Amino acid sequence: MSIEKRIEATVKNIEGKIQEVVGEVTGNPQDKAEGQAKQADAQVTHTVENIKDEVKKVID
Repeated sequence: MSIEKRIEATVKNIEGKIQEVVGEVTGNPQDKAEGQAKQADAQVTHTVENIKDEVKKVID
């Protein structure tokens, strides 16, 4: 529904993947966990937007 929210979520997912890899390479479990959390948050945003799109289709 909102392309802006999808773009933000995609950027957050990429940031999370990078942070997770950096945490893995440096041996920093906190960075790794934060990266995984960002990815999970991005996935939730994508799911919410998908649900909004489906509801809009049903209403229209």
